[in-house]
Amino acid sequence: MAVSQNSFAQQNQQISKVWVADQGDGTYINPILHADYSDPDVVRVGEDFYMTASSFNATPGLPILHSKDLVNWTLVNYALPRQVPLNHFSKPQHGNGVWAPSIRYHEGEFYIYWGDPDFGIYMVKTKDPLDAWEEPVLVEAGTGLIDPCPLWDEDGKAYLSHAFAGSRAGIKSVLVVKPMNWEGTKTMGSGIMVFDGHDAHPTVEGTKFYKRNGYYYIFAPAGGVATGWQLILRSKNPYGRYEEHISLAQGETPINGPHQGAWIDTDQGEDWFVHFQDVEAYGRITHLQPMVWKTDWPTMGEDPDGDATGQPVLKYKKPKVGVKAQIATPADSDEFEGDDIGLQWQWQANPEATWAFANPADGKLRLFTAKLPEGAKNLWDAPNLLLQKFPAEVFTTTTSLKFTPNPKLIGEQVGLIVMGMSYAYLALESGEEGIYLNYVSCLDAEHGKTESKKLIAKLEGNEIQFRVKVGKGGICSFSYSEDGKKFTTIGETFTAVPGKWIGAKVGLFATRTTQTNDSGFADVDWFRVGK
Repeated sequence: MAVSQNSFAQQNQQISKVWVADQGDGTYINPILHADYSDPDVVRVGEDFYMTASSFNATPGLPILHSKDLVNWTLVNYALPRQVPLNHFSKPQHGNGVWAPSIRYHEGEFYIYWGDPDFGIYMVKTKDPLDAWEEPVLVEAGTGLIDPCPLWDEDGKAYLSHAFAGSRAGIKSVLVVKPMNWEGTKTMGSGIMVFDGHDAHPTVEGTKFYKRNGYYYIFAPAGGVATGWQLILRSKNPYGRYEEHISLAQGETPINGPHQGAWIDTDQGEDWFVHFQDVEAYGRITHLQPMVWKTDWPTMGEDPDGDATGQPVLKYKKPKVGVKAQIATPADSDEFEGDDIGLQWQWQANPEATWAFANPADGKLRLFTAKLPEGAKNLWDAPNLLLQKFPAEVFTTTTSLKFTPNPKLIGEQVGLIVMGMSYAYLALESGEEGIYLNYVSCLDAEHGKTESKKLIAKLEGNEIQFRVKVGKGGICSFSYSEDGKKFTTIGETFTAVPGKWIGAKVGLFATRTTQTNDSGFADVDWFRVGK
């Protein structure tokens, strides 16, 4: 699912109707991305900024976003078209896969490192971030090795920092630095434990490794995802001993747990910090903070009490950059007019070639029903959910589709879903006497609970529009229309909840319960996100 230059241009043309950070007057508001780009990292190359983020089990993985000014971002590619190992990720592996990546530019190539808590530390690289990335390299095999970051030093030596996932490694809250070959493909030795956060900085993780003014810096979040702070460590030696400083905390703001991200400088000499904030069903949304250095320590955000520990800004002047950036946002709506599925979409597992086909000739996406896996208790186990991130706190999604079931099958269904550890959806289902409209919810799907189905109506035709309005607090109200004008609301609401380490998602699915040699399908005309 690499992107072409033409696709890049198309992506740049769409501006979200529900969240734009650029205020058009030289200022921006946080979050710069009101979407679940978790554990962001950013690198600048000339006048261009590139961001990547955790993608966990979703496929494609390792999103690549591009910006000219750190405020306006466009989703332009993925570095990982399929999760590896391929067979392992052919079924949903909720919460596993790509954890906390780091992106760097070294000797003319872009590198991304990430930790898979079950397999080890991987790396992919490319000379062109808009083109295909090379196949992943397993830099170090092992369990519980997470949040890696490389550093190539001026003396020809290279290092890799990382943390540990207690669920696999049996230890946590400690950071290590180990030598790495110059090619960045293999670590050498067990490394040195450079910091133990158990006393004052529990759950220290998320390392980002830098060098400035003769100091080695490790930026590392501590204190927990939703409650923590941004810790800075520095030393004159890559293996320590490291001093410590807290550069950013919640302070008197509503921005909880502001940490884990990227220090970036601009071509105009300014320093900035990109980080996330955990907002439950909306995921880990992305913020931008001004940053200043004093006595070789960074302070992020604003510092009203002068103690050198900043707090997040809600609105601020945009970064100074050498070029004028256009207002841009990642795509959310999709008219399905291209020759591939839009970049905003991800599957719950490595996809089969038979699940979906873009048909640019008629501007529709065809979803073929796929058989649920053996033993599947609900859609938590279904790999072929086509989903995208929540794009704002309040938004409405409407989609138009035509359902053509196999007349010999019963139980094929296509629908619009809000997905998390609990989920709800509206769907058309094929029955013995025609097509039926159902509203379905499943609470605690993660633990195998069964769905609750409510029959809404029997349809006379096979075309419908589904809609879900998402309000504050993730309150979801579903409705439908058979004529595209009058919508009938379902008489109950659903409260969206997070997935495993991710926010809730919204999207489409087409499933069946039986084996066939000719599955039914849905032709999706469009999927639109608005107020």
